[in-house]
Amino acid sequence: MHNAESRRRLLIIDDDTIVRQSIVVYLADSGFDVLEASNGQQGLDLFFQEKPDIVLTDLRMPGIDGLQVLGQIHEVCPDTPVMVISGAGVVTDVVEALRLGASDYMIKPVVDMEMLVHSIDKSLERQALLAENQRYRQELEAANRNLREHLRVLERDQQAGRQVQRRLLPQYPQTRGEYHIAHHIEPSLFLSGDFIDYAYLGQRYLAFYLADVSGHGASSAFVTVWLKHLVTRLVREEGLFADAGSFEQGPAELLSVINRELLDTALGHHLTLFTGVIDTDTNQLRYSVAGHLPMPVMIDEDGAHFMPGEGKAVGIFKEATWQVWCADLPPQFSLFAFSDGVLEVLEADNLADKEVELLSRLGNMPRTVEAVCQALNLDQVEDAPDDIAVLSISRGLAGA
Repeated sequence: MHNAESRRRLLIIDDDTIVRQSIVVYLADSGFDVLEASNGQQGLDLFFQEKPDIVLTDLRMPGIDGLQVLGQIHEVCPDTPVMVISGAGVVTDVVEALRLGASDYMIKPVVDMEMLVHSIDKSLERQALLAENQRYRQELEAANRNLREHLRVLERDQQAGRQVQRRLLPQYPQTRGEYHIAHHIEPSLFLSGDFIDYAYLGQRYLAFYLADVSGHGASSAFVTVWLKHLVTRLVREEGLFADAGSFEQGPAELLSVINRELLDTALGHHLTLFTGVIDTDTNQLRYSVAGHLPMPVMIDEDGAHFMPGEGKAVGIFKEATWQVWCADLPPQFSLFAFSDGVLEVLEADNLADKEVELLSRLGNMPRTVEAVCQALNLDQVEDAPDDIAVLSISRGLAGA
């Protein structure tokens, strides 16, 4: 039995009064709200007036028959289930009714009324499921439209952010005397968590850093903007790398300030950095390493080799300190620093083998940032899993 709250309205159309009324009585006792009509036209009038949840119609009736009733109902209300009741000798009509969309059929005489109720319930369940699926599709389509719009907005925002980030990068390339410096960044997304900056200071010092921000996307890129602002303030307002004293310990002091400020601002990211300064008068390099992998590669007359160095990443340990490493630069060299994204494009399986492969690819080649990108096939990388940054510093190389 259906309770009062779940009573469904049912319309039965049959010109056989005895059959119709026996079904009406049983279905009413079974909890349905039953409407009845004695011919097709009356049934259609009642349907369009009362909009029942389900229709039972005889197929063979004078005037408008059951197939016509089915066709007109489905033309206007295709989701309303229509069951047909047919005499035993009109199977072809049943087949046609099913082809036209009838939800089920019963053969006269209807002996098992419980089977009729079961069939009605199943038709209503299918109709409810179809309606639910339709609502789901509509909601999904609306959600997809909203998602596409959000993605378009995000893409526009990321493209705008990338333009800002590009404008923050240093002028490329730069040459001062025998020294030449250049860079390349291959972002995995519109916005990159890798950042490079360099500048000639006081007509003597060439300062630089390569930073790799943890994570991806907008939040990582915002940290690079913050980093650019912080380093610029340290250079302009506090004289970082402006004299011999700052040259001695400047790389470590820079990392300490970045570490302190990053922890204080609680941006939720940490950085790996390679930062240094070259005294172009004495050709001496001082640098510090903060969790940076792979180590920078020096290419000179002895071939390609990794620079020594180690140190903790920035933005994790409050009391961390960093060592300043020193190197005398030869008359001719190329120094290449990479973010760890470059390891993803190397074919070897482990870090040690990747480092060997990197040295091999860099050992015998023209020593420009463009040539490095070509040797590592960075121009062919699509959907890189991580940003890839390359910093190139060279001395005394024609055409570099």
